[in-house]
Amino acid sequence: MFRRIREDINSVFERDPAARHWFEVLTCYPGMQAIWIYRITNRLWRWRLKWLARFIGMIGRWLTGVEIHPGATIGRRFFIDHATGVVIGETAVIGDDCTLYHGVTLGGTTWNPGKRHPTLEDDVVIGAGAKVLGPITVGRGARVGSNSVVVKDVPARATVIGIPGHVVRDSEGKNPEHRKRIEQLIGFEAYGESSIAFDPVAQVISSMLQHSRAVDLQLKLCREALESSNIEVPKVDLPGIQAADFLEDLFQQAASEQPDKAEK
Repeated sequence: MFRRIREDINSVFERDPAARHWFEVLTCYPGMQAIWIYRITNRLWRWRLKWLARFIGMIGRWLTGVEIHPGATIGRRFFIDHATGVVIGETAVIGDDCTLYHGVTLGGTTWNPGKRHPTLEDDVVIGAGAKVLGPITVGRGARVGSNSVVVKDVPARATVIGIPGHVVRDSEGKNPEHRKRIEQLIGFEAYGESSIAFDPVAQVISSMLQHSRAVDLQLKLCREALESSNIEVPKVDLPGIQAADFLEDLFQQAASEQPDKAEK
């Protein structure tokens, strides 16, 4: 037991730069306290002392602001940052090294018995206020942006934002630094303070780029048809256009505005 507590405390130091001392984490982190109370109630639940497990869980909710059903399955090094308002349902399954921020709900969408809550695989991060609903699976290493509502399976190492949640960056790439930059560009934030997430200008630019590429393809087909008919067509070198170039400009603009907002 003490080994697991030490492991939990070390996981806080890895993910929260505000943590300064093990005694502070032990006494002042309600997210950790909620997990330790859950472990007691889960043991009682498996011993079929279900009323007692629910009663202790209710006391834990009063003390920590976190509601974890005793029947949930939670792995190792689970961290709830800021804790308040987190709800984890009875059939939820959470893997190792997962992180939830405040206001997260792992809820069900049906009153029918059986599996009705989400499964989070290892190393999943759920941003503040997000709702992950139903018997879906959030793949290993996935990120769910703040205030998102997710009702469908999420691929491994993908980033999801929006209502309803949609995958904005599939994650075949293996470079973590590149992925972090892309997450910044598309607006993944644990607290949702990004000023470029769902920016209408970025959406319009994206639509224009898609239209431009479609026109380029059509012109290419026309050129090939003319050349196949032995009609000479002058060749013009066109510069390439990348969506990331526009997003980079927006991201830099948003970053430059942050100090001004802080001064106000």
